[in-house]
Amino acid sequence: MLKEDALRDLKRQAENDEVLQRFVREVCRQADNRLDDPKLLYEKRGPRLLHVSKSCVERIYDLGIAWRWTGEKKYAEKMKENLLAVCDFPDWNPSHFLDTAEMCHAVGIGYDWIYDYLDEKTRDRIRSSLVELGLKPGIERYKSGYKHFTYAYNWNQVCNGGLLIGALAVAESEPETAGFVVTHALQNLPTAIRSYGPDGVWAEGIGYWKYATSYTGFALTALETALGSDFGLSKIPGLSQTGYVPIYFTSPTGLLFSFADAGDFQKRKSAACMFWLARTFNNPHFSDSEHDLVGADDVSPFHILWYAPPSGKTPPARELDRLLRGDVETALFRSDWDDPEALFVGVKAGSNQAHHGHLDLGNFEMDALGVRWARDLGSDNYNLPEYWSYQEGGTRWTYYRLGSFSHNVPVLGGKNQNANALARLTHFQSNEAFPFAQVDLTDAYAAYAAKALRGVAMTDNRRAVLVQDEFEIESPCQVLWGMTTDATITLENPGLAHLSCKGKQLTARILSPAGAAFTVESAEQLPPQKRNEGVSRLVIRLPETKGPLTIAVLLSPQWKDGVSIKNVAVKPLEEW
Repeated sequence: MLKEDALRDLKRQAENDEVLQRFVREVCRQADNRLDDPKLLYEKRGPRLLHVSKSCVERIYDLGIAWRWTGEKKYAEKMKENLLAVCDFPDWNPSHFLDTAEMCHAVGIGYDWIYDYLDEKTRDRIRSSLVELGLKPGIERYKSGYKHFTYAYNWNQVCNGGLLIGALAVAESEPETAGFVVTHALQNLPTAIRSYGPDGVWAEGIGYWKYATSYTGFALTALETALGSDFGLSKIPGLSQTGYVPIYFTSPTGLLFSFADAGDFQKRKSAACMFWLARTFNNPHFSDSEHDLVGADDVSPFHILWYAPPSGKTPPARELDRLLRGDVETALFRSDWDDPEALFVGVKAGSNQAHHGHLDLGNFEMDALGVRWARDLGSDNYNLPEYWSYQEGGTRWTYYRLGSFSHNVPVLGGKNQNANALARLTHFQSNEAFPFAQVDLTDAYAAYAAKALRGVAMTDNRRAVLVQDEFEIESPCQVLWGMTTDATITLENPGLAHLSCKGKQLTARILSPAGAAFTVESAEQLPPQKRNEGVSRLVIRLPETKGPLTIAVLLSPQWKDGVSIKNVAVKPLEEW
């Protein structure tokens, strides 16, 4: 991962690079704290050992960077202690192979980085455990066709990447074992990496983007440093663009445009894989964006491993609007890049079967005045019964945060969206006065509607947001329009609602259909689900409806200059 010549280059770089000096000081400080860490124990949380595996990865890299930078034996000795502790485990929990793969990563790097420090007996002990507890269980799963190794989500990169690193660490002494693992990892990794295409969006949502992309970086860096090639994996379309995702997904408030099992109110955080992307694709925009985020508490050893210095260049102009296509498509709009109170709205399409996905096709999130007005609640507890039952009618969809009723989407007939539905962004336009995107949601509501379309636009020179839904309803049904918010909602009249949050104001107006009324509902739930305390739903409920229907809602912030857009013409989506 970090060859000796690259380490020497880094040390020379650090002589005149104060940023790199700061990174090294911080990682060495973290390593000093690691010296007092208690022994790693075989203690599961529920069925999982993942927290122990992750802790081992973190310890090994902190201590490893400090050892290799300073040569102080206290760091190598603590690495050895950690490695021997996990090598004494009865297993690395192969029933949940992600746990095993992360441990393979940790032990493979530790074994490689302190190899010359270890005596032969200790080398044999660690190598034997890596093979018996990690690589051989991995080979068994390769042979059995273990599905998680081949799917297009984070388990692919983590399982194949962790095994790959462990295999390369022992390749000289275990060539047959290592060869089998490397061959199969190279066969499987393209499936996951292709899912970044064409524009870099990760279908599991921004919450898993960092995990998946970091392990993509680990795997490809290991291949380059051990074998001299990544075998074309970095050239798979979409990977070179994925560094733009956290940049464009970050709203003026710093909150991320969220979907799937993301954390609620998730802010963009430091991600060292942005350095790897910048180096791999010669794109300093990625690394400069990361430098803007990295505070003292954010520095990781991977910022040193993949270090890219600040470019010192003026960043390239960024579009106010961005369409990002992929298995999950997104359209993102903003009124300004530098104003923390600017208007921002994002809308998504894609597949309801995306891993970690929710029934939320057409969901939008909106920020203005430094407030997130329309929000996504994020994931619930992964240990809820049958949380992973994705099929139509599965228990997963009965949990409030995962079904359609908590999202900013329509609900027809009192039922969730079709769990197998696909939706595509059919139109995208970027201009100053009326930028918009349209999503074809027909598949999500096919049980009731012959046509279901959603348009999301910024109107009046990016001063307000218009959300417009059009249906051709064949089977009479009740229709619900809903928006989830933390704001306090006051109803002035049936079609007019005032939202207030953090001393700021937003007005919601029903432009269509005539006579429709807002109501306010609570989003709070009972345990064992997450409570969603203080969260409300601004709702329109229409009685049994058939035929053509247009629902148009205008969301108007009260700007500092006193302007609040009060009306816009409702035109058919085909005329936008």
